[in-house]
Amino acid sequence: MRPLIRTNIVRSLPPLSPVSLLVPPPPLQARCFGLHAAVCLAIRVDTFLSCSQYHKMYRTVKATSGRQIFQPLHALRAAEKELLPGFHASEWQPALASVSPSCHVGIIDGLSGWAASVDDAPADTITRRFRYDVALVSALKDLEEDIMDGLRQQGLEDGACTEGFSVMIKESCDGMGDVSEKHGGGPAVPEKAVRFSFTVMSVSLRVADDGEEAGNAEEVIIFQEPKPNSELSCKPLCLMFVDESDHETLTAVLGPVSAERSAIKRSRLILSIGGLSRLFSFRFRGSGYDEKMVRDVEGMEASGSTYVCTLCDSTRADAARNMVLHSVTRSHQENLERYETWRTNPFSESADELRDRVKGISAKPFLETHPTLDALHCDIGNATEFYKIFQDEIGEVFQKTNPSREERRSWRAALDKQLRKTMKLKPVMRMNGNYARKLMSVEAVEAVCALVPSESRRQALRQLMEIYLEMKPVWRATSPATECPDQLCRYSFNSQRFADLLASTFSYRYNGKITNYLHKTLAHVPEIIERDGSIGAWASEGNESANKLFRRFRKMNARQSKVFELEDVLKHHWLYTSKYLQKYMEAHKDSAKVLNACFEPAVAEGDVDMCLDAPGF
Repeated sequence: MRPLIRTNIVRSLPPLSPVSLLVPPPPLQARCFGLHAAVCLAIRVDTFLSCSQYHKMYRTVKATSGRQIFQPLHALRAAEKELLPGFHASEWQPALASVSPSCHVGIIDGLSGWAASVDDAPADTITRRFRYDVALVSALKDLEEDIMDGLRQQGLEDGACTEGFSVMIKESCDGMGDVSEKHGGGPAVPEKAVRFSFTVMSVSLRVADDGEEAGNAEEVIIFQEPKPNSELSCKPLCLMFVDESDHETLTAVLGPVSAERSAIKRSRLILSIGGLSRLFSFRFRGSGYDEKMVRDVEGMEASGSTYVCTLCDSTRADAARNMVLHSVTRSHQENLERYETWRTNPFSESADELRDRVKGISAKPFLETHPTLDALHCDIGNATEFYKIFQDEIGEVFQKTNPSREERRSWRAALDKQLRKTMKLKPVMRMNGNYARKLMSVEAVEAVCALVPSESRRQALRQLMEIYLEMKPVWRATSPATECPDQLCRYSFNSQRFADLLASTFSYRYNGKITNYLHKTLAHVPEIIERDGSIGAWASEGNESANKLFRRFRKMNARQSKVFELEDVLKHHWLYTSKYLQKYMEAHKDSAKVLNACFEPAVAEGDVDMCLDAPGF
């Protein structure tokens, strides 16, 4: 079915005036009382309109109203160039090592920075990315207005603030699962995809009082990302068709990204903000990774390894014996050193002795991650474990030994039926964040208790969930010291109570073993928060929630070719995260309503032939 153009709604629009919502604020003056191109671009990106849909809307509104309210496509292309990486001039001091000095670089092949050897097999992937330094420049220019507002709010003199800016970047990387499409030519590539993205978490400035030494200068935050876990703030850097378990291909694609990041850390950016050249240094924190990805990029054994933790050297037996008292000891540099030990075996040890010495490092780490805990995957991992505990309690496993597979299936079926009946929770093949949030609740445990025969076991389940729900806000909060100070103070006490309950009442399940995320939850949360101030703000939710954007942009805005669709998705996703466009979108919500009234949200396959000849769109 073709999109329906509702000309009667367009005709019923009130007459336009210069003061109506259709006229943008002063920075972007309207032409002929119509929308500025940047506003039209914001509406098009926010509503996922294809070229043909936008062009139909443009022609229809112009024909029925007699005015050019929306701008033509070529005007939108001109507007988007300023918002995409590669437009703004910049300079690095000193020059970035092994990176081209040209700053006008757009989307590139993700394998272009990899030095291939003669023995390398051709990479079985398609990947597109922005150069890291150019993307950071574009992200800062997008925040130009926020940075200047921050300086004014802090009472800082604009002309005096040209040095000492520090930018904190959160990095995220995760697989998007199956993204298979039936159309498209090009080489056969894996039907799985991976996205690497970053979020500008804060921009701060070191301010020294008169007569004070520069080393004692106070750090003043002039921009703080208000929604660090939103897909609107998570900017895509690299998209690739690859299985996240493919260590070699991930190394080939993310190796150049890591090299660019290392060069950026040793240099400073000179960029014009507010009409003055200012110096920015960058700090990176790779925290938006699930455990599987951390183990892959840091060269560790898979999650079923004896070495249960990516933060400390504990074995699974050690972690089960002592659930609480552990410290964060692993680091990227130490992992590199252990890899060299594993590779060279300098002490001529046996395989088991060598494995014990390197604590499970078995491949070369190629991407530095921040030793922390991802809040989203912590929720998912712990909910998965509680889901299994619920089944065991329904079947009274504490009284049995080695229940059959059929028995376990019947317990799971009973649990699923009860959750569907009482909470409208449909069974899922794989635990996700939404299911985990609903499962970890008082309502869910009461529903489960209705199926548990023993009153003492019901009380134990309620107590276990009560303690967990008191601990959870600490790692979920963006700022636990201000949002949940009482729970933060009691966290160590509660984690010990939780561990004691597992070791006694639920010993049938935790005798010599413990899950990876449960270990991190009980042992490492207080130390990480004391060091970083927060766990929740540094989660991977922004990257995860952008998975639906990938599928939607691919369906609505991308050319039907595997070679070009990544470019189109990457470009539209970047524009979607532009704060500049978001502000205009907020200011012109009424215009968006008009646009949605003109078109049905679905796009018919038969409309593909109506697309304009617009390369890159």
